[in-house]
Amino acid sequence: MSVVEIGRLADLRHTRHSITLSNGKRLVLFRLPRIGRSDAVALPTAESSDSWTYYAMEAECPHAGGPMTDAHIDIEDSSYVASCPWHAYDFNVETGESSYGIKACTFPVTVQNGRVSIHITEIEDLQLAKIEAVSEKVKFKHGPRIEPSGSPTYLGEDASLCDWCVHILNTSNPEHKIELTTHLFSLFATREQTPSPMQIGAGTVVPPQEPPRQDLIQVKPGQMPKAGKGGNLKSRIMMLHALANIEQWAIDLAIDIIVRFASFRTAVQNEDKAPQQLPRAFFYDWLKVANDEAKHFSLLRARLEELGSHFGALPVHHGLWESATRTAQDLRARISVIALVHEARGLDVNPLTIEKFRNARDSESVDVLDIIHNDEITHVTTGHRWLTWICQQEGTDPVQVFRSNVQKHFRGAVKGPFNAEARQQAGMDKSYYEDLYGQPWKGDVIAGG
Repeated sequence: MSVVEIGRLADLRHTRHSITLSNGKRLVLFRLPRIGRSDAVALPTAESSDSWTYYAMEAECPHAGGPMTDAHIDIEDSSYVASCPWHAYDFNVETGESSYGIKACTFPVTVQNGRVSIHITEIEDLQLAKIEAVSEKVKFKHGPRIEPSGSPTYLGEDASLCDWCVHILNTSNPEHKIELTTHLFSLFATREQTPSPMQIGAGTVVPPQEPPRQDLIQVKPGQMPKAGKGGNLKSRIMMLHALANIEQWAIDLAIDIIVRFASFRTAVQNEDKAPQQLPRAFFYDWLKVANDEAKHFSLLRARLEELGSHFGALPVHHGLWESATRTAQDLRARISVIALVHEARGLDVNPLTIEKFRNARDSESVDVLDIIHNDEITHVTTGHRWLTWICQQEGTDPVQVFRSNVQKHFRGAVKGPFNAEARQQAGMDKSYYEDLYGQPWKGDVIAGG
């Protein structure tokens, strides 16, 4: 058995830390407020060992290796549960047990004489090699604003998922959109584990034709100023601003696919099989995508401000929503064009963009872009999974369905160079995208979404 001393209690002020042991094994240490009898959690007002509880678990999800350092934390049955950001597998942070039937390794944590230690029974003589604080990924603005915007409007307990989605789509304030989106994902995920899950509300409300924007200068995609190669601050700000615009639209795209297609039913190929409605996992998956996009937008917006600019300082385009409009009548087309063309194109260009910032020694922006790239692989995976599910129900070939929808609804060629490794990781082999052309178009393919 090894008792690995992590450090002084007074130094561990973040909610989570990445731990690397001397044998290379990685853990995550959670620092969470103590839960009261009624499951109410109040942020401690004073630092003491009685105010917080500490939990340690393996840093890689046992399902598919997702980063538990980025896990979403909920409370279930008076216990903390960490959900993997990749596929939402949930684990009790104390026991490691999951509702999916697998188990994560957890390790007892003790606090004695002002010092925190982790107990590992299987291996002897382990020591701490490295500890890093993991910042909370979603960055809200809490400082003074030039134009105070107040708090967002939250819907009541009886509001359906579609009510929430239309409310978010109609929210023009980007800060409110971030807060409402992350709140909705947490609320929906938490209620899924209760006897009263949130009602979907399919067909009860109508999404807007185009979500409104606040104080932005809009231009056509082809009229956007060229950002350059990232060799100077102005160029990097332009690149980050363009990415932030894409991520804000990506929030709306993920929210819109939920409400616009909530009443979707699969097509019937024979009388022996009834049309299938979308399972609740569909709505959870796209809420997770929306939550990620809100995180991405918040990180990019914050980085712009750290560099002395702000979101809205430069013109933006609505090109992604034009693709949404062209695919508004068919869920298969929407997934094909938005998730498996635009978002997959992001997998191709992200490494090149990251390299430009790395060459400019902008490590803070590189960290943000790395997070976005890793998340976007899972978003393409989500699109591929649900197009495949629809095709399985309908007895069709997902590759052919994808290619036919791109040829009909997408403008331009699906051009390389392709990040074949990342695309394959998301489920897309070359049969999906090689030698594929949409409608005639001279502009560039917008990456992301």
